[in-house]
Amino acid sequence: MEEVRRGRLTVYLGAAPGVGKTYAMLSEAKRRCERGTDVVIGYVETHGREHTTTMLDGLEVVPRKEISYRGTTFTEMDTEAVIARKAAVVCVDELAHTNVPGSRHEKRAEDIEQIRRAGIDVITTVNIQHLESLNDAVERITGVRQRETVPDEAVRTADQIQLVDMSPDALRRRMAHGNIYRADQVDASLTSYFRVGNLTALRELALLWLADRVDDALDDYRRAQGIQDPWPAKERIVVAVTGGPESETLLRRGARLAQRAAGSELIALHVISSDGIANPDERRIARAQQLVASLGGSFHSVVGEDVSQAVVDFATGANATMIIVGVSRHGRLRRLFAGTTGEHIASLAGTIDVHLVTHDQSTRVGRPRWYLSPLTKQRQIAGLLLSVLIPVLLTLVLQLSDDPDQLPLDVLLFLAVTVLVALVGGLLPALVAALGGFLLMNWYFTPPVNRFTVSEPTNVVALLVFVAVAIGVASVVDRASRRASDAVRARTEAATMSSLSRSVLTGHDTAGAIVERLRETFGQRAVSLLTRDQAGWTVTASSGDTPACSPEESDTRVTVDDDHVIVLCGSPLRATDQRVLEAFAVQTGLVLEYRRLREREERAATLERAEATSTAILRAVSHDLRTPLAAMRTAVDGLVSDGVDPLARIELVGVVESSTEQLEHLIDNLLDLSRIESGLVHPALRDLSLEEVLPLAMAGHPPGSAELEVEESVPLVHTDRGLLERVVANLVGNAVRVSLGEPVRVLAHVLPTTVEVLVVDRGPGVPPAQRERMFEPFQRLDDTSGGGLGLGLAVARGLTEAVGGTLSAEDTPGRGLTMVLSLPRAGSGGDAA
Repeated sequence: MEEVRRGRLTVYLGAAPGVGKTYAMLSEAKRRCERGTDVVIGYVETHGREHTTTMLDGLEVVPRKEISYRGTTFTEMDTEAVIARKAAVVCVDELAHTNVPGSRHEKRAEDIEQIRRAGIDVITTVNIQHLESLNDAVERITGVRQRETVPDEAVRTADQIQLVDMSPDALRRRMAHGNIYRADQVDASLTSYFRVGNLTALRELALLWLADRVDDALDDYRRAQGIQDPWPAKERIVVAVTGGPESETLLRRGARLAQRAAGSELIALHVISSDGIANPDERRIARAQQLVASLGGSFHSVVGEDVSQAVVDFATGANATMIIVGVSRHGRLRRLFAGTTGEHIASLAGTIDVHLVTHDQSTRVGRPRWYLSPLTKQRQIAGLLLSVLIPVLLTLVLQLSDDPDQLPLDVLLFLAVTVLVALVGGLLPALVAALGGFLLMNWYFTPPVNRFTVSEPTNVVALLVFVAVAIGVASVVDRASRRASDAVRARTEAATMSSLSRSVLTGHDTAGAIVERLRETFGQRAVSLLTRDQAGWTVTASSGDTPACSPEESDTRVTVDDDHVIVLCGSPLRATDQRVLEAFAVQTGLVLEYRRLREREERAATLERAEATSTAILRAVSHDLRTPLAAMRTAVDGLVSDGVDPLARIELVGVVESSTEQLEHLIDNLLDLSRIESGLVHPALRDLSLEEVLPLAMAGHPPGSAELEVEESVPLVHTDRGLLERVVANLVGNAVRVSLGEPVRVLAHVLPTTVEVLVVDRGPGVPPAQRERMFEPFQRLDDTSGGGLGLGLAVARGLTEAVGGTLSAEDTPGRGLTMVLSLPRAGSGGDAA
């Protein structure tokens, strides 16, 4: 089967309303018709503009489809008719339009997608303010939020985009001449939406958005053609950020260079070591990110083993025109033998310019850090003690031997001592041990002894090799210790990040749990989440002793958002912990947002339930309340008429009384349901005997219709007297009504923590699949008799839950239904209402 070609999409993008995008679309349609192309108009909106309406002359227009909605008839594009017409090109106005409810698709963009799938080319229009990504920006500029938007992707993926633009002054003149809106709307529009500043800003948004689209097309073309070399279509400046003190200087220099050419792009790049355990200054990296954002640039991090190659590869992929690198801060010796990063980047950059920037730090000799050990002070002190004691003890032991040829063994033993000291105390104690071993072997074991001279050249070589090997081994051991420390820290950070990610996905964390985990992770004395309000700062969640009540009282703080901050009391955090702390802040912000969304969802659910209840009440009231009212009205009419005999009068009075009683019962149920739905039921729980409640609940029923079978030994229950009486009376009344003359039995069943009150009837029963539904409001199942709204069981379950109990239904053995009312026993701790 031959595959249908997908239709091409051409979009006329308007910089503002009234610039003439619909006129331009119709002009293109006329040009294509003149060239012999089959073009039809699927939908066009002229807004009563004379020149636009004139452009429709000679063009075939597909009739619109009429849709009725809420008593009004609307017209929409007839997508099926457009497809059936099978034209080569169809013009569809207003891409962002939302269709009338009842249409096949919600948005016109979906209609256009269906037309394109049928192999028909589409020409459409849209204004820049209707793009989803620009909606907030347009609202800030114009003060008007667009209700109809379209995803950027729907326009960005078009085969061709034509910008329809006009200067603000020319557009305002068109407005003043009445070519856009009616005369009575011109003055208001010119002083509000169509101000010069607004139009200029919208025009700039359109140009920048379209420039990005053109840039994407250029990147696609370079990838499709396999072009690796950058094309300098516009200035893109990549600043290599190391995390050192010179980073801000480089970024500001890059920003100044980018400002020299309009449309230039500033990109900051930080290369992370591929081993994942490098230790840059996280605080400086964070400050660099903030600075780049304030300068209007973007910040990127990549992983690479070779920093120079990673920078060049990124710059080539970004189609950059310049790379900015700082002058090396390393010493002359290292620069002599290893070169500098700037030199390596320049040798790899090819056609990309490399700008080498000097800075204050390049003239300063950095403090050597080789002696700074990641080991604890205790281990370093122990290593220094061992570097002195063990070589001395080893010398005393070796002096017991008189073998003059044991120097190789002495060298190996002293080398082992150096390795042992390096394992315990790090590099500096190992160097002390190596130097001490060299001097001791020279004095005691190298002829001539007791002198710092060596007679045999081989012994000189042996001692020098010992020192070199000892220093090398000590350096390797120390480097391994540093890497192990970095790896542990990186693993801990990764585990914390993973835990936070899981909690974000599951949504299990609360604000209290986060501050507790934060205190445990960083070993702080106390951690608090503070919320700002009109009165100042309040503690939302805290963990630990004496939490801070304001940011000024804390040792460390991190901002969550404008109104929330996390404060820590305890030892100051390392710079490497800042990223984890920021992750906790992000997690806290998500938790707070989840809380706000849950509260909104609960409010919305409450409103939805209330609306559903109101709707159901209106439906039920229109019938069920009208029945007793109609009976009462008929009886009253009979009572006031002339010639009513005494017997008929007594019967009519009885009808009024029964209808009044029925009406009161219905109204009571409605009020009870309303109180339950709104949460206004507040039970007074106390310990009660069932013998105090059940007889009163059954008193209103006909004699012999219900039997109470409750023993005196039944324990007390923890409940509300009045509410329990209402529930039992309701259940017994329903059971009596369906028992077909057989008495209803009321029993009590004692369990370890609860007492079950059983209301047993011998009626027709209820199928298991419908038992839960019968507890919902306005559900009367197969009961077609009048006089009820179907609220009795819903009210009974609501009141039962209010007193901390449960209400369910079971089969009665043989026939019928048993209502099981479970109540907490006194002293069982079940009063969790």
